[in-house]
Amino acid sequence: MRYSLVAAGAALAVALTGVQAAPANAELKQQVADTERAFAATMQARDLAAFTSFLSEETIFYSGPVPLRGPAQVTQFWKKFYDGKDAPFSWEPDQVEVIDSGVLAHSSGPVYDPKGKLIGRFNSVWRQEAPGKWRIVFDKGQEVCDCKK
Repeated sequence: MRYSLVAAGAALAVALTGVQAAPANAELKQQVADTERAFAATMQARDLAAFTSFLSEETIFYSGPVPLRGPAQVTQFWKKFYDGKDAPFSWEPDQVEVIDSGVLAHSSGPVYDPKGKLIGRFNSVWRQEAPGKWRIVFDKGQEVCDCKK
């Protein structure tokens, strides 16, 4: 009974002040997974502007011979992947973790060629820049080893 009164009092305080409890870690992980999927969907939609909208101002991509810094460099390099009518690859998250403070997250998953063959894995670090608004700060892909050679 006492627990119920405390919980009810806390709920009433939140309702009266308009302050909302921070999202649970599971909810944050879902936000990041959904954001990663939306980011990947820009490739299929051939929408470079949408791709760019997911980049933090401080983004660093390890896409070329040297790290690409900032949205302008990343977008310029990635433009070649958005040219043409067909996407040269796709990706999806299969692992997402969010730190306890809820401000940084890591996502990773497979990268596929147009025929569905696994060609790599990506690793991305996301930062929550506003409630529910995640932007990518680090990205690095890695080719899959063909160890049967």
